[in-house]
Amino acid sequence: MTTPPRLPGPPRDAFVLGGGGVLGAVEVGMLRALLERDVVPDLVLGTSIGAVNGAMVARQPEPAVVDRLLELWQKAADSRDVVGDRPVRTVRRALSTRTHVYSNKPLANRLREEFGDTRIEDLPVRFQACAASIERATEHWFESGPVVDAVVASAAVPGLLPPAEVETEHGVEHFLDGGIVNSIPLDRAIALGAARVFVLQVGRVDRPLQPPRRPWEVARVSFEIARRHRFLRELEQVPDGVEVHVLPAGGTSAKDDSLWAHRDYAGIQRRIDTTYDASRRYLDAHL
Repeated sequence: MTTPPRLPGPPRDAFVLGGGGVLGAVEVGMLRALLERDVVPDLVLGTSIGAVNGAMVARQPEPAVVDRLLELWQKAADSRDVVGDRPVRTVRRALSTRTHVYSNKPLANRLREEFGDTRIEDLPVRFQACAASIERATEHWFESGPVVDAVVASAAVPGLLPPAEVETEHGVEHFLDGGIVNSIPLDRAIALGAARVFVLQVGRVDRPLQPPRRPWEVARVSFEIARRHRFLRELEQVPDGVEVHVLPAGGTSAKDDSLWAHRDYAGIQRRIDTTYDASRRYLDAHL
């Protein structure tokens, strides 16, 4: 497949890649199913781990990108160095910073190895990443500038990673994970004029929530209510003439919402394969 040139005007097809930590591996299965059917995006929007996967496909919108994504996810599973550290070092960092337990340097280094100094505006497919501005208390869309800065900001999970400091048109700002403000940015794709939107989500919107039973579950359940409410409301408000496809995620369960799920890389390939099969069946039935 030849990489298409970036086209002027409103996008025809948009890929919306939502957040979800290690569960973001399922998006690789969705991308494989889409690209095998020659469904190529004119616009890619990503939040958190969706920004990581999204930047990759915006740079290389063809089936070969799936192999590269598989390689990167397997490296993450083997080394655990993207969000992981020695326990002693983790405890020391939490005590000294009082805000986070992991460094964002491993993620930034991995992204620099992949993208170097590539800028968003130089990608062959239009790409935007969502992050939450602390100073302005609002969602911020990175539409230009270094890919690495945008993705690190979008994936700065509160409590796990430090806020990302980035120079923007508003000056130096600090950013947290885009999932706080727009976890599955369907509305952004519609606002930018997409006629057909493919939503790549990690499966949490499909699972019923249970009341929290432990103190640390309260925040997670509260966040899930907020993010699901926004997404479902946006689905209900899709205007006439816009086609939306929410691809099914496979191989995930309620245990993936546990406190330590962000370190659980077991079964990545199984999740990708199961999701690929489910997405292929969905696309066969709806396209």
